Amino acid sequence: MAIALTMFVLGMLLGFVGAGGSGFIIAILMVLFGVPIHTALGTSLAAMVFTTLSGAFSHFRQGNIAVKTGLIVGGFGAVASYFGSKLAGLIPVQSLHWLTAGMLFLSAIILVVRLFIVQKIKTNRHKEAAGNLLLIKKAAVVGLVTGLLSGTFGIGAAPFIQIGLLVIMGLSLRQSVGTTMLVILPIALAGGVGYYFQGYLNFTLLVEVVAGTMIGSYVGAKFTTLAPQPVLKGAMVLTPIIAGAIMLISKR
Repeated sequence: MAIALTMFVLGMLLGFVGAGGSGFIIAILMVLFGVPIHTALGTSLAAMVFTTLSGAFSHFRQGNIAVKTGLIVGGFGAVASYFGSKLAGLIPVQSLHWLTAGMLFLSAIILVVRLFIVQKIKTNRHKEAAGNLLLIKKAAVVGLVTGLLSGTFGIGAAPFIQIGLLVIMGLSLRQSVGTTMLVILPIALAGGVGYYFQGYLNFTLLVEVVAGTMIGSYVGAKFTTLAPQPVLKGAMVLTPIIAGAIMLISKR
């Protein structure tokens, strides 16, 4: 019950910012509940299948998803995520811990640069590229890179996906938030399968995590459209920073 309630609160936050939240879930499972890192990676990534399913459905109803772009990016990402999960099994526990925390901080830095420093990029490029080979090429780049990061480090890579959708695919901020939920779905599924075959997926723990995050994500997604953009941007940046900080504190 403690895990389910904790994950419900996290799910609301993750649904609000359009994040799959594996990084945050990993940190909480390790610090509060003493779960080994490889098991935390596999369980949290698999849990994102259910969390993003409810969150993506909510965003779809609100018109925040570019479906075609999301499916193509997610397809390429799924392939890379599966191979990334195999790579994670070869990385020592101590190294994987620091690498995962580092990726969370890096994702926050990228978001700060894009959302607060770099000037806004016009979003009509997505419409111009839709349906042609250029869209597929761009989607392949975004999907393969973010999928590999997700599978290797057990994170949903939401900030990296959002950056790719904003900068490379040319989506608006709200579309990037919603479409990210759709992209994470196949990435999390393929990565979870990869961890399962290596013995790092705990089904009992998975049920407890899903019970909280799935409901919380659906509720949180409803506040995305209502939130002022400065609040949404701030929440997007703070989410990976807090997760990375929790992981570093746990090693002291």
